[in-house]
Amino acid sequence: MKIKNEMANWGPRSASYWMTLLIAAGIIIIGVRFMLVPRTGAAGFGIPLSSNLDLAFGRIKGIRDIFSGLALLPLLFFRMKKATAYVFTAAIIVPATDCLLVYLNNGPIMSQLIHGITVVYMAITSYILLRDTKKTTA
Repeated sequence: MKIKNEMANWGPRSASYWMTLLIAAGIIIIGVRFMLVPRTGAAGFGIPLSSNLDLAFGRIKGIRDIFSGLALLPLLFFRMKKATAYVFTAAIIVPATDCLLVYLNNGPIMSQLIHGITVVYMAITSYILLRDTKKTTA
């Protein structure tokens, strides 16, 4: 009954739970902003939209961000630490690629820093999640 044991040992009392929830909620909010005001979202991202024809791409990014956040919520709700750890760790590729794209497009240094800090934050959170996972399943 590893699942019951896992649920009993991880949840709202764990820092890694809240650290993961912060990223999930944050990316949902960013996605909603992209859906509602794509120009503002793109400017905040670090690569502004160049014409009205680009508005659809902003909304495409928005729905993908919303999905990324929503994908973590059931794992958190059901306290599936191991699955959360693996999905969250794999998701680091998104802000890392975003950081690189903003850099390659001569985006603002602040946007590059935000994406880079997100990578570091997610790497630390992943480390904690994976470390905690090894303790529970060992």
